[in-house]
Amino acid sequence: MKPLRGVRVAVPYRLSLKKAEEFVHAKSDWINKHLERIKQYEREYEANSQNAPGIDRAKAKRKLSRRLKYLADKHGFTYERAFIRNQRTRWGSCSQKNDISLNMKLVRLPDELMDYVILHELAHTRCKNHSSEFWAELDRLVGNGKGMDAQLKAYGLGLL
Repeated sequence: MKPLRGVRVAVPYRLSLKKAEEFVHAKSDWINKHLERIKQYEREYEANSQNAPGIDRAKAKRKLSRRLKYLADKHGFTYERAFIRNQRTRWGSCSQKNDISLNMKLVRLPDELMDYVILHELAHTRCKNHSSEFWAELDRLVGNGKGMDAQLKAYGLGLL
């Protein structure tokens, strides 16, 4: 299940359609509970996206690029290239080649959370997964990484 997209059932090759339908039927309470949660996200997204002011793309790019460079230099990180994009589903990402992509909508967040996302992606230049090592590195940088992540989720779809 994905917000704004509904339910998708992937059926393994060896499983019959009948068995898949039985499985979905058996899990219908769980599916319906989560569909309601997704509908709530969709309502929040619509309400917030209609009230959200426009973002000056050039200003956002300057601000985020400068902040990325500052935080990387301050904490001894290196990255290859930086991209500032208007994304719907991610605040940021780090590629295998250490290219950092940041969502221009980060400028709508409080500075503390914007820095958290940038440091999260920079931490991925050293650790490519979300292992305990990754969270320890992030905690060293921001204090309580998982707490910051929870705060970021509170903004979630309303800004993306």
